[in-house]
Amino acid sequence: MNGLTVRWSLASAPAGVEEQLASYVADTSHARFTGMEGLRFKTWRCRPAEWFEGCYVFETDAARAEFQRAFTQTAAESPGSQIVGSPPILIEACEIVAVAEGGGGFLAASRDRS
Repeated sequence: MNGLTVRWSLASAPAGVEEQLASYVADTSHARFTGMEGLRFKTWRCRPAEWFEGCYVFETDAARAEFQRAFTQTAAESPGSQIVGSPPILIEACEIVAVAEGGGGFLAASRDRS
């Protein structure tokens, strides 16, 4: 499977940036990627005060390459970069070896609703 990782450092980001990022994902980004042509799924990950990351899995290498090309051109101006205050420190294609759905099932949500 055709993966892409985009990571921002939060080491020098302003206080409260994690909540701003979570709100942006919930209010805007989640809807933008839901149903996106060529994308199998996207996961947003965060380690407070360390990093914020988008992990993408695309249907084809061509879909991944096109998204990566377009994103890289505007990465410094992207909403994530604007919120964090700096561009991504990593934009890296990767191979997703496998995905397993656990017994709890898949939950497509922009915030934990448990």
